[in-house]
Amino acid sequence: MADFAVWGYGLTALVYFVFGVYLYAAWRGAPKGGLLLVAVGVSFVWALVSAIYASTQLAWLFQLALVFDVFRSACWFAFLLILQKPLIPPGVRWPVGFASLIIGAQLLSVLLSGFEQLSPDWALRFTISASLASAVFGLVLVEQLYRGIPRESRWGLKPLCLGLSASYMFELYLFAEGFLFGRLDPDVWAVRGLAHALVVPLIALSGARTSSWSLRMAMSREAVFHSTALAVAGLYLLAVAGAGYYVRYFGGDWGRALQAALLFAALLLLAVFFFSGAQRARMRVLINKHLFPYRYDYRNEWLRFTQALSSADGKLDLGESVIKALSDLVESPGGSLWLRGADGRVSVHSRLNQPQVDVSEPPDSPFLLYLNEREWVINLEEYRSSPAVYKGLVLPEWLAHFPDAWLLIPLKDGNGLVGFLVLSAPRARFDVDWEVLDLLKTAQRQAASYLARMQSAEALLEARKFESFNRMSAFVVHDLKNLVAQLSLMLKNAERHRHNPEFQDDMLETVAHVEARMRGLMAQLQEKRSIDPTRTVALPSTLEAICRRRRTQLPMVELMLPSAGDWSVGAHPERLERVIGHIVQNALEATSEDGKVIVRLDADDDDRIRIVVQDTGRGMSEAFLRDRLARPFETTKSSGMGIGVYETRQYIRELGGDVHFESEEGVGTCVTIVLPRMVRGSLIEDQGVVSQHG
Repeated sequence: MADFAVWGYGLTALVYFVFGVYLYAAWRGAPKGGLLLVAVGVSFVWALVSAIYASTQLAWLFQLALVFDVFRSACWFAFLLILQKPLIPPGVRWPVGFASLIIGAQLLSVLLSGFEQLSPDWALRFTISASLASAVFGLVLVEQLYRGIPRESRWGLKPLCLGLSASYMFELYLFAEGFLFGRLDPDVWAVRGLAHALVVPLIALSGARTSSWSLRMAMSREAVFHSTALAVAGLYLLAVAGAGYYVRYFGGDWGRALQAALLFAALLLLAVFFFSGAQRARMRVLINKHLFPYRYDYRNEWLRFTQALSSADGKLDLGESVIKALSDLVESPGGSLWLRGADGRVSVHSRLNQPQVDVSEPPDSPFLLYLNEREWVINLEEYRSSPAVYKGLVLPEWLAHFPDAWLLIPLKDGNGLVGFLVLSAPRARFDVDWEVLDLLKTAQRQAASYLARMQSAEALLEARKFESFNRMSAFVVHDLKNLVAQLSLMLKNAERHRHNPEFQDDMLETVAHVEARMRGLMAQLQEKRSIDPTRTVALPSTLEAICRRRRTQLPMVELMLPSAGDWSVGAHPERLERVIGHIVQNALEATSEDGKVIVRLDADDDDRIRIVVQDTGRGMSEAFLRDRLARPFETTKSSGMGIGVYETRQYIRELGGDVHFESEEGVGTCVTIVLPRMVRGSLIEDQGVVSQHG
């Protein structure tokens, strides 16, 4: 038992040391907390000296352990007396007197045991008698403290009273037996340290419950749960080991095989317990019900709930995360989330461990109106047993599809009912009390706000998609208008030039071009994107094609191109031709048949390509140029849509260029398109300009 005593007292010293460090860190200066810290510190020194004595068996260490044992008793007496100070009537001094008398007797016994002239048996009996009196007085103090506390306040100090009573009863047994037989039982003395170590968690629990000690002590529910699980698992394995030991040594020839089978079955059962959600739920409910004043650790629960809503783990979407976050609060395995749609009907949005149903609830149903008005969490078990509690509630018929339905939780934000949640029955027996209902009501409001924002974001995304499609449709309609204008002009000129072979060739080319452009526009609408890829575009050939397709219009477009050089840009060929063609078409429509329209290609000072479209048409006012030209759906033409200039400027700027307008009413307009040059090799020097007529 010497080794057991060393390990027992050593473990006790470690437990008191850890507890003392925590108390020191949590102490706020209150006298009661300070006295408890002193008692724990002295108990640590006593256990450490006792462990060293058990290892070395030095006589002077035994005397030193007795001294610290006396001081330890004095500190705990003082702590108990200060706790029951409000309970002692004024003028009553006997508890302090008795404590002083017992501590004095213990100190005297230690001093007398050091005199060699005295009989060792007599000195030992005196020491045991003083220690026995100390244990009895300690029990009296604990009993007086517990009886004096009002019944409604006993909850906080009950663990402390239980722990100290157990330790004093152990002391009473140890020293009573020693007094009868004239010596201490070495086996019981060896276990004494371990007995005191087991008391420390109860003292810590009272410290966490009692605010008057002014200790910032908090016992984590997670720590208690895991510690309890490990303790239960340890006791279980010890029981299995004991059974295996018995079977092996008393089972005969088949004892070893039976021991192996028993060990395997025990480990398998333990694994099933640890991986079973229902068993973990039962243990969690048991711990929360019997060890804590409130069912939930609100800080951890709220952090976990917020984390589940704010970030999905990659496996669950937001709807499933809401189900899991709320179901975990009540140990439910899952449920289904019902949300209100754009038409007002409420249908299943997400589900977790529940069957899929294809039903919906109309917006004016009595069930939804009840949830919106009352905002109650409906317990179906309570409803079946006491329907009068939910007066006016009409359950929907589709609940028959959920035989394990348990709770109906409304999801309501500031704008009204967002939806509701149907939770399945819990894994373990779970009592729904006021604390659970309050937590669920608070959590559902936060979940409802997340879901409402999700629906708003989805509606906004859908609106942006329609906006993008409508914008593209407007551009496509504008292009169709220009194509129709080309066909109309061709039909107008056909009356005069139908027998001209050159006109017939131009007409066929124009029709083919219009047909190809219309097919491209339809494909662009169907695919909701531009189908024209970006590539190198030679501007001279593009401008020639634009002017050639308008050679049947008056006035004739005068095209001025450089004589040589690389005049390439990176763009979508068809889209670039469309926006430049729009500028040219506007110039033609604004100019009379005897006027001029000039298209010129050259380079500016920054070696950027410049396309200039100049006409002698009716022009635009300065106010229109400044305030209305670049805005969509603004135009000076009676048949115009006001889209072409907006699209042109937007697209040219996407390419890294810009568009500049200069105009004067009655004089004309000059549009300058500047684009970055795509240079191949060395920089191209400015070239001469030749004149061509389309």
